[in-house]
Amino acid sequence: MNWPRLGALAAGFALLIACMAAGILVGAAGLDPKGVLLALLDRLPFVSVDSGLAVVEEGVLFQLRVPRVLLAALVGGLLAVAGAGYQGVFRNPLADPYLLGAGAGAGLTVTLVIVAVGDTVAVPVAAFAGAVGGVFLAYALGSAAGRGSGTANLVLAGVAVSSFLAAIQTFVQQLKVDQLARVYSWILGDVGGGWPQLAMVAPYAAVSAVALLAHGRLLDVLSVGEEEASGLGLPAARVRFAVLLAASLATASAVAVSGLIAFVGIVVPHVVRRLAGWSYRIVLPLSLLGGAAFLVLADLVARTVLAPAELPIGVVTAFVGAPFFVTVLRMTRRVDT
Repeated sequence: MNWPRLGALAAGFALLIACMAAGILVGAAGLDPKGVLLALLDRLPFVSVDSGLAVVEEGVLFQLRVPRVLLAALVGGLLAVAGAGYQGVFRNPLADPYLLGAGAGAGLTVTLVIVAVGDTVAVPVAAFAGAVGGVFLAYALGSAAGRGSGTANLVLAGVAVSSFLAAIQTFVQQLKVDQLARVYSWILGDVGGGWPQLAMVAPYAAVSAVALLAHGRLLDVLSVGEEEASGLGLPAARVRFAVLLAASLATASAVAVSGLIAFVGIVVPHVVRRLAGWSYRIVLPLSLLGGAAFLVLADLVARTVLAPAELPIGVVTAFVGAPFFVTVLRMTRRVDT
């Protein structure tokens, strides 16, 4: 039994529980911590206790805070584990979940829906379809480029598709300037969708997360190089495609319910590798737990630092992620030279 690995996972799980507890207990509406704990216990099967919370307070707890914390944890975990998967495939610590056009595809379809329909009910479906479509275009373009450096072709195709789709989105926005505020509100991220969005994205999140976690050992083998991995009997192309598919599904699921939240997929896996080593058998599950904890904390900051006003969560992650990205880039260049 791998005790260090179990200890790291237990620490990650404890961190997530602590962050979620803070997210549930802290907010603009002051709730009695004891009452919150009793109210949560009261929702367990075969348990009946009086929380002492008023009806309005229970509404704040179960209709606002609990689903918001759960959605933040789900989105953060998906983005971080997808980032770790992309970095394993491309063997590059700067790879992120929006690398293959998922963000640009989602941004374009959401902009089109807001401009054409004006109804935000269709936004999650449009975001999911756009993210999947963007990745499909990038993968098709990268495959059509021919043989050679497969991962390099995919990266270049992702950059080209993202730039093209972003240009179309900008053009559409300029035609409908009156809708810019709604578009930018979605782009900057939000995890306040509630129970319906949690229920909508949960099946896709479960499938993609399980698929990525199942490929940890194979990514360790792939990390030695495709030729060496093939020599060891690993179908490198098949593994790469499966991980890319699962990571793209995870990204699309997160984008569909939260908008574009940057840097989670870069910051968290890098910190995990620094603390727990480079094996993807530990990097992937710890990224899932760490990403969930990170975004719950980011959301807590977003809704309390200017209370009763609220910052977009993407602004908070950018404040943390942008300097971190520069640091990782400098360290990567130093290693290369």
